[in-house]
Amino acid sequence: MATKKSAKEPWEKPAPKESSHVKLTAKSKTSAKAAAKKAGRSYPSLVDNMNAAKKQRAASGKKSTAAKKLP
Repeated sequence: MATKKSAKEPWEKPAPKESSHVKLTAKSKTSAKAAAKKAGRSYPSLVDNMNAAKKQRAASGKKSTAAKKLP
């Protein structure tokens, strides 16, 4: 299955101005650390933290404003 890859990696792009920044909870940090360990890394990468923040936002019921299209 081929996935669509953006021109730049996440760490090469600035954060969207409309993005809702999330302070990771202890549970989310543990989740990111577990994902890193499963992938064979000693500490979480940006992508691990982004996925943990996404799950945290979904659990709290808040939608990401970065995904909304502006008129």
